[in-house]
Amino acid sequence: MKVLVVGPGGREHAIVRALLSDPGVREVHAAPGNAGIAALVPTHQVDASDPLAVTALVRTLDPDLVVIGPEAPLVAGVSDAVREAGYPVFGPSQAAATLEGSKAFAKQVMAEAGVPTAMARVASNTEEAAEALDVFGAPYVVKDDGLAAGKGVVVTNDRAEALAHAQSCFDAGGEVVIEEFLDGPEVSLFVLCDGHTVVPLAPAQDFKRIFDLDEGPNTGGMGAYSPLDWVPEGLVEDVVARVAQPTVDEMARRGTPFVGVLYCGLALTSRGLRVIEFNVRFGDPETQAVLARLRSPFGALLLAAAKGKLADADPLRWAPESAVAVVLAAHDYPATPRTGDRIRGIKKANAVPGVHVLHAGTALDEAGKLVSAGGRVLAVVGLGEDLVDARERAYDGLAKIELDGGQYRNDIAAKAARSQVTLPEQRVPRHAAGAVGDQA
Repeated sequence: MKVLVVGPGGREHAIVRALLSDPGVREVHAAPGNAGIAALVPTHQVDASDPLAVTALVRTLDPDLVVIGPEAPLVAGVSDAVREAGYPVFGPSQAAATLEGSKAFAKQVMAEAGVPTAMARVASNTEEAAEALDVFGAPYVVKDDGLAAGKGVVVTNDRAEALAHAQSCFDAGGEVVIEEFLDGPEVSLFVLCDGHTVVPLAPAQDFKRIFDLDEGPNTGGMGAYSPLDWVPEGLVEDVVARVAQPTVDEMARRGTPFVGVLYCGLALTSRGLRVIEFNVRFGDPETQAVLARLRSPFGALLLAAAKGKLADADPLRWAPESAVAVVLAAHDYPATPRTGDRIRGIKKANAVPGVHVLHAGTALDEAGKLVSAGGRVLAVVGLGEDLVDARERAYDGLAKIELDGGQYRNDIAAKAARSQVTLPEQRVPRHAAGAVGDQA
């Protein structure tokens, strides 16, 4: 099998690495890729969000499968153009990608499918936003309705800050979704979909805030780990039955079947399982941790999804080890990250037993030296016999890497490694008039 992976980041590096471990995959290409991906497979410079440009490249390479990594190309309709050219694609259509492209649309789908989620209101002006904030109360949760690379969410006890974020979205011509705050730990679950059948991967947990102890602004994600020994027994089956399958069924009913990966962002709250958000692609950096443990042929799985044959797939096989991924970010990320800083020590980090480095925002300068080229520069993944071991390996590898102004969190998977993740006590739900969601 020959595969083209579309996208430039750490998620795509993890996907390429997993594909290369599949004995059924003979050749992998990436577009545009990054410096780390280019060291593994041929890369092609293309605008990943341009349907015509990507399709032209696909016709030239003639792959057996096209895997589209990021959300922007999916929302732009790249998968539709490639499918129309006659190629199998792992990635939802433009219409199905609206599940991530519009949080308001996702709430409508969840309501129709009976999926448990946070109560919410959509606001298109300051007055509506202020009313919704007062209905739900603090902590205030305000989400940009459109794509925001994981950084369009503000959770704060400061009403003025919440209203200011809403106003910035209105000023940019958008809407916001204002939700009730969901207590309890968060879980990420990727579910492979072929339009009808769903196959869950192993759950993970990521860390959105920039600083230790979940302080500072939201980012695209500063680290992740898998598996989650602390989740309730049967959680994955529960998510499939109550969230993923009903959503895929509803999308099929609407005439927009979902083919690709449905990212279920979940909260295990005091009122039970609730969906925080849907994404229509592998999450970053959870992918780096989850795929490090996958032992099933990855290319075969993605091709089965693209061709509507997931029902015939063998049960997934997983390594018994734990995986921890720690992100190294650039100076001043997530505000205005500095680029062009020299990166050293990658080979030393990769030489640490159980460690591999996945590039995200990297490039080669004119002298051929590795430099930073984005906010999240790379992720160091440690694979160990348990979370304690995996954390030690990941941070040992990270200590070998030099990046001027680089920053990372020191507490990725720390609570879980100490068995300190707790679930909230169950309580009776409250309701807010005019809100959407809260299916039990």
